[in-house]
Amino acid sequence: MTIPLWKQRLQGARQREGRKRSARWLQLATVAKDGSARVRTLVFRGWVGNEALDLFSDQRSDKVEELQHQPQAEICWLFPNARHQYRLRGLIHQLSVDEASDICRQAWIALTASGRALWGWPSPGQPFHKDAEFPEEISADTDPPHHFLILRLMIERVELLDLSCHPHQRLLWCRSTDWQEQRLNP
Repeated sequence: MTIPLWKQRLQGARQREGRKRSARWLQLATVAKDGSARVRTLVFRGWVGNEALDLFSDQRSDKVEELQHQPQAEICWLFPNARHQYRLRGLIHQLSVDEASDICRQAWIALTASGRALWGWPSPGQPFHKDAEFPEEISADTDPPHHFLILRLMIERVELLDLSCHPHQRLLWCRSTDWQEQRLNP
């Protein structure tokens, strides 16, 4: 299976970031029920083949309801060292513990103990209570909680804005054209 050119370039940009944690941070844009835009930073968790990527979420968060209402989303991923900005657009499929237990269990085990702890915290976005418990670690031996969720972006369109040259270079790839590259004005 041939790796699309956009993915090869993105992987090269990620490598130029070195071991920085921020190289795994990307922004996910969704649409709320009232039509307003929402954006938040998530952590890249891995590729699924050449045309999908995984993110993890808490099923109790607002983004889950937003994605049920409108599953189309876009990710913006900035690589400062490479001076590349990638925008990946597509549909998000939600993989829950109930529907995809094996996949979720493998993902849960791959997290660090402190990463798993986030799912032991109270519901996101709710009022803070000083007596609430916020564990620092959860063992891999613990089953993933019901609210652990994988968000799988099925990529339909990729844009690269390369800021390393003059003029800036903007490229577009679409699944519908078998990832043929098209140059756009920046």
